[in-house]
Amino acid sequence: IPSMPWYLSPLIYSLRRPQHSSAGHLLLASSPSSSGSMSTHRTTSSSAAKQHHDETVRSTYETYVKYHHEKSSKTDEVGKKLGYAHGRDFSMFRRVDKTGVIYATTRAREHGFTAEDPQWANMGQGAPETGDLDGAPERSFNLTIEPDDVEYAPNTGIPELREKVANYYNHLYRQGKDSQYTADNVCIVPGGRAGLTRIMAILDHTQVGFFSPDYTAYEQALGLFMRITPSVYLHRDVNEALMSPEEFEFQTVGRGIGAVLLSNPANPTGQSLEGETLHQYVRIARKHNVALIMDEFYSHYYYDGTNTSPLDGGADDDTNWPKTVSSSVYIDNVDKDPVLIVNGLTKNWRCPGFRCCWVVAPAPIVEMLGSAGSFLDGGTNAPLQRLALPLMELDFIRRDAWALQRHFKAKRDYLLSELATLGIKVKWQPTATFYVWADLSDLPSPLNDCLVFLEECVKNKIIVVPGVFFDCNPRSVRHLDRSQCMPNVRFSYGPTFDNLMTGMHNLKVMIAKFRESPMRASAYITREISKELEE
Repeated sequence: IPSMPWYLSPLIYSLRRPQHSSAGHLLLASSPSSSGSMSTHRTTSSSAAKQHHDETVRSTYETYVKYHHEKSSKTDEVGKKLGYAHGRDFSMFRRVDKTGVIYATTRAREHGFTAEDPQWANMGQGAPETGDLDGAPERSFNLTIEPDDVEYAPNTGIPELREKVANYYNHLYRQGKDSQYTADNVCIVPGGRAGLTRIMAILDHTQVGFFSPDYTAYEQALGLFMRITPSVYLHRDVNEALMSPEEFEFQTVGRGIGAVLLSNPANPTGQSLEGETLHQYVRIARKHNVALIMDEFYSHYYYDGTNTSPLDGGADDDTNWPKTVSSSVYIDNVDKDPVLIVNGLTKNWRCPGFRCCWVVAPAPIVEMLGSAGSFLDGGTNAPLQRLALPLMELDFIRRDAWALQRHFKAKRDYLLSELATLGIKVKWQPTATFYVWADLSDLPSPLNDCLVFLEECVKNKIIVVPGVFFDCNPRSVRHLDRSQCMPNVRFSYGPTFDNLMTGMHNLKVMIAKFRESPMRASAYITREISKELEE
């Protein structure tokens, strides 16, 4: 089928003939018998497997159609066979797209991925490794639940944790300033996305600016509430990873923006607004009364600081902190400046399973966030807020951040070196986060298409996130003929070193196969079809 991308070919075969699991159970329904009846001998487990497989097929088809302008009669045929021409079940609900990480992981599971399998390299994960690091302070996860903590916690969090979060920002970023954070400026939330959802819920009718590429979940967060109108900030120079303050002010004022959402440091590029540039962003927000919503979840993951690590002879005390960045340092009045900071234990403290994060904001906004939490999520787990208290001790934070930066810098350097040997370009070397925004343009076809690249990766036990998921388009407010992020993928060096080395080994084998036998996509399709027919 020369007019159809090769990675849709499995859809046709899954619809054309029965598919069997390794145990021989029927996964896709066979054709109806002459009497019109279907086989009634499926087990409950095989029916569930069939339903899961069908949903995966649908998801793959939808993702192709969403990100590729070119269509053919075969893609329409697949759509009809999937039932799109005849409606679908539960039509009273809307179909919800998967975020990038979930989509990539779902495709991997179709090829046998499990988190416990050491043969798989999950370089798509958006979480850091959670085990012990050399030189890091000990973390105690023993917990005794007091009777009071079996009750609901306040929607804004327990007072003790709110106070420690406020102290963290005051100590690192606001020493010597008259205006200081208190517990009233902190709202504890059950995860970063829950915090963003609360913020979106309390915004009134306004335009909310965002950048592209940026964190994949922003597409859903910005599209959920109809009171807000998403508005993308465009780079005049596509070679710039960051927008200058002058251009930021021009677009903010010219569009009549009421709020701006951005990650800093940026996911997926690993670039950072800091120093005078960040100062000017905060000044512009204050001057024009624009809410600046700063996602600072990677603020401990910096690799270009000037202080000396204690392991290399630096002082092991409060006078010697590793580089971290926060917009809070440039706020004049914590209860007046319209700056909201989202952060938490997920990334910087390497405790993603806690689902314990926070929003730091002017006290009146924190009160609104508490009200939104009462009907959105109900608040954060009370016992885990107690368990978080020792993690917020300043001496622990300092020592842990040093260990984190040493460890993740070594992984970053390894990954950058390996990608270079494979001919995968990295335009912007990450100075922060644990991601590499890679460019596949120089790879042989069809690997230079990020969705194709993922499909080949999962066949080789590798997971990455296709770049198109970071080209945020909430509620399809932008007309996209072709995503600018089609040649990009995000590699994560959040996993362990062993995981990265496995991934690089598998990737070399995968790319070498196509370098030795480059082919057009249509030729690849023909080959794959022949294999299917021979089986």
